[in-house]
Amino acid sequence: MVRKDRGNSKNCLTAGSIRGKLFAIFAKKLYISRMKHSVLGIIPRRFRARGYAVTFTILLRALLNFVGLAALLPILYLILDSEKIHSNSTLSAIYDRLGFTDDTSFVAAVSAAMVAFIIIKCAVNLGLYRFERDYIYSLYRYLSRNLYIDYFNRGLSFIKGSNSAVLSRNVNVVCYTFVAGVLRPMATILSEAMLFVLLFVAIFIYSPLAAILTAVIFIPSAWLYFSLIRKRVNRYGTIENEAQRAKYRNVTETYRGYADIEINNAFPKMLRSFDNSIDTIIDVGKKNATVSTFPQTFTEIGLAVGMALLVTLSVGLHSNDMKILFGIFAVAALRLLPSIRNIMGAWTSLRYNRYTTDIIRDADIDMMADITDVSSERFEFRNEIRVENLSFRFADSDRDTLHDVSFTIRRGEKVGIKGRSGAGKTTLFNLMLGFYSPTGGAIYIDGEKLSESNRRKWQNTIGYVSQSVFLTDSTVLANIALGCDEESVDMERVERAVDMANLREFIDSLPNGIHSRIGECGALLSGGQRQRIGIARALYKRADVLFFDEATSSLDNETEHGINASIEALSKADKELTIIIIAHRESSLECCDRTITVKQER
Repeated sequence: MVRKDRGNSKNCLTAGSIRGKLFAIFAKKLYISRMKHSVLGIIPRRFRARGYAVTFTILLRALLNFVGLAALLPILYLILDSEKIHSNSTLSAIYDRLGFTDDTSFVAAVSAAMVAFIIIKCAVNLGLYRFERDYIYSLYRYLSRNLYIDYFNRGLSFIKGSNSAVLSRNVNVVCYTFVAGVLRPMATILSEAMLFVLLFVAIFIYSPLAAILTAVIFIPSAWLYFSLIRKRVNRYGTIENEAQRAKYRNVTETYRGYADIEINNAFPKMLRSFDNSIDTIIDVGKKNATVSTFPQTFTEIGLAVGMALLVTLSVGLHSNDMKILFGIFAVAALRLLPSIRNIMGAWTSLRYNRYTTDIIRDADIDMMADITDVSSERFEFRNEIRVENLSFRFADSDRDTLHDVSFTIRRGEKVGIKGRSGAGKTTLFNLMLGFYSPTGGAIYIDGEKLSESNRRKWQNTIGYVSQSVFLTDSTVLANIALGCDEESVDMERVERAVDMANLREFIDSLPNGIHSRIGECGALLSGGQRQRIGIARALYKRADVLFFDEATSSLDNETEHGINASIEALSKADKELTIIIIAHRESSLECCDRTITVKQER
């Protein structure tokens, strides 16, 4: 019996522990969920501790502003009633303690002390503000940089499925808008709201009538403002963001596709689309500009109503009491008006730019590595590349693009891969380059399976020349030594790559030689020159394997023959260099030792 009772007790304890753990897990998940769906949940963990310090400085600034305002009260007393010097116990004690003998010198000393205090307060405020400012801009740098990294690290599928203009806007504009148009307004609201509360409490302690009058006037004005514009400001921000995205896309596509747009007389349509977007932006901007004037309108009307009520209520009061009450209300209104306007304006900005939180939250920046993988380690490629039962299916497809593909490429071979358009040749290349992960089968490099863990090593070992070679808007040298700082470029390797890619004659013809600029996307080059720069880039990298993806498909026969001759010369110069070429034209594969045919999956 005893054992049984103990067993039951143990079971109850275990059940209670389990319930407690389940509750803790549920509470934690609920907290995390709420954090993720709040603005503050977007702030990366490394910035949250410093964020608490910033919150403290915001509150401290509000307190300093309150104390600075309170420092004006002695001057107000002296202006409105000079008898306060001797009738007020505090002023009289200071007067006697410091040994003043006339009222004029005392007033001058009090005024000087007030000015000195305000100067010190402003200097401290400036220092605190700089701390807040540095936090905001360091957060902007972190968000923008990591969003840039995040988009890149999502891989080729994401990049191809997205619009580059939209991604560029998100990285360059949205992150800044978030910190400047959401976080800073939140800080303003916190600071001004605290100042408002402190002022209201202080006024209430001194004069409940003035405090009640202030609340009756300004709180309904603020509530009416928020009620009227809350939903429309949200809508304005969303509409403006969509229009900006459309405009970015339109401009980028217009300049990128100039030739086709001009030949097909498509610019009028592009211009109409641009006009529609910019008209929407202007229309929303006008409405938002109008809304931004409402805080001043509402607060000024409230002030006028308050002054009228004060004058009405003051009938019958003693003149000195009236002056003091009127002065307190005036000083309070002088500081409360800007506070209320700032709160209203900051709240409007926060609502208008609220769309940025969804964009940044979607990136899950807090889960990302601080920097990308910059390892320079290479594969020691010695024997073969083996593709074994390789299959791949895109996420939005109901059939395999590649199915059960197998072959082996030995070191030093020149292998062509051919097939009809849509057969999956480029997808096969992207798998071999490590851009995609197989949905079936595997790729082995000297018996080691190609995976996420060794992808960087493999990509450091290979060179890639595509149909449209990527070229930056810089010099020939910068494009050959892509990714290298100019001071770290090995010029001997560059010169050797230039000669092997048969670029010497072209470079010598340029006004600044290898330091000549080539325009955006190599606009100042011919197709063959672009391909040769791509080859020189791979050679500068000392790649063990060269991948050519339809590299000559857009070239004329003579240029294609020249590129093929260059590839043949490379193979002869380095017997261990492995060359893999994708093409659908037989002439592009003439230099290959053998070909592999990729058949379209049905």
